[in-house]
Amino acid sequence: MIISFLTLHILSAVIWVGGMFFAHQMVRPSVGALDAPARLTLWRNIFARFFNWAWAAIVLLLVTGFGMESHGIKGLHVIIMESLGIIMMLAFAHLFFSPWKRFRIAVDGGDFPVAAVQLNKIRRIVEFNLLLGLIVVAVGATGRYWG
Repeated sequence: MIISFLTLHILSAVIWVGGMFFAHQMVRPSVGALDAPARLTLWRNIFARFFNWAWAAIVLLLVTGFGMESHGIKGLHVIIMESLGIIMMLAFAHLFFSPWKRFRIAVDGGDFPVAAVQLNKIRRIVEFNLLLGLIVVAVGATGRYWG
């Protein structure tokens, strides 16, 4: 059971954190030259797909994380991962229900100046979550060897 939980946990983290890294470090610089309507519409389509995967990853991270804890997995690294993970989830929920909602409405309505402001808010939250996510990955990969 632990191996199944751990496998799903790792894959969920890879999807969420890797998706943020790809969006921020590869897609963002690559679409900068596009005109605003094309760039913002592209982001709207990317986020619509990615956020479904992010929600699935979050659910699996919670289920598998608490599942492993219920089977005796513990330690300082688990507390750190869990704490940072909850902060990430709360930040993502804010992103999804606030700037993403306003961004989506603005793009769909052709209000690209408002969409650009919301995209910048999304970018800052993604940067925050990406930093935390990379820390969580490092802690998860090394924590059992801390002592």
